[in-house]
Amino acid sequence: MSNVERPTHWLNKVPEVGLSFWIIKIMSTTVGETGADFLAFHVGWGQAITSAIMASILAVVLFAQLKTRRHIPWLYWMSVILVSIVGTQITDLLTDNLGISLYVSTSVFSLLLAVIFFVWYRVEHSLSIHHIVSRRRELFYWAAILCTFALGTAAGDLATEALGLGFAWGALIFGTLIAITYLAWRRGGNAVASFWIGYILTRPFGAALGDLLTQNKADGGLGMGTMWISALFLAVIIMLVAAAQVGTSRQRSA
Repeated sequence: MSNVERPTHWLNKVPEVGLSFWIIKIMSTTVGETGADFLAFHVGWGQAITSAIMASILAVVLFAQLKTRRHIPWLYWMSVILVSIVGTQITDLLTDNLGISLYVSTSVFSLLLAVIFFVWYRVEHSLSIHHIVSRRRELFYWAAILCTFALGTAAGDLATEALGLGFAWGALIFGTLIAITYLAWRRGGNAVASFWIGYILTRPFGAALGDLLTQNKADGGLGMGTMWISALFLAVIIMLVAAAQVGTSRQRSA
């Protein structure tokens, strides 16, 4: 490991996990679902072009994120939103363009995430997000994040569409699983495992919530439209991230 990658030269690159973290995470997940659908279908770019453009932007933003040695809220959350969109597009391309079953994609992404966690733990001896203090650890972190979004998309679509639960029941079931995970953590459950389980579950929850709000009433949604929901949630994200950015700047000044 080079000198610039030693943990003593870095500050943790991931924000503190609190209520605002989970609100932004869920909303960024929803924006990833509704934003990808808006660009692909309503703007008319199609899934292939949308995926290529978003992947290119993600590469630029993630490169900037990896180059920093401290947490920058707006850069971190922009990376998360773009990862959400790209992760959604990966699953959609596999399902819609290549005809791969959601059962298969859910299983493959689950196995891939397990492999990432296994290698990450063997190399770094920890999966804690409180110690993302080297480039290698951050690469493991973002690989896991991308996989959780792709897995969450596949699992969410599997539950709401293939299994026929619908958007409302999907949001309720995944929301209940998140609540159970939270209660288990409060009662002394492993913090690292609880975080990653919650992180995975918030993806299908946010996707089901986004579909519930935006899809036509005939399809089981509320028909609010992808443009308006994406704009509303993005505005809330911007406000929360701006508050976090101001708080970070004040701490640094102090």
